[in-house]
Amino acid sequence: MDLTNLAAIKAEHGVPRELQGCHTATVDGYVIEGHVPADLIARLLDERPDLAGLAVPGMPVGSPGMEGPNPRPYNVMAFDKQGRAAVYAER
Repeated sequence: MDLTNLAAIKAEHGVPRELQGCHTATVDGYVIEGHVPADLIARLLDERPDLAGLAVPGMPVGSPGMEGPNPRPYNVMAFDKQGRAAVYAER
């Protein structure tokens, strides 16, 4: 589905503003925001924690789809339905 009002979709799914990225998806009841690595999505679906979803804010070089020279470390953030966030994984 191709949508033009992504801000409304992000708000509808409770993605905190500071965690917003360029893509939003839902997978089996979880929100995946930005360039989240596939292995961490698989871990989320396997462990089924009480979270709203995972996010990689912005478009960090070195994240999936953003490969290139000089990759930089970045955090994959978990967030709950109240908008609280914590580091889920460091990459």
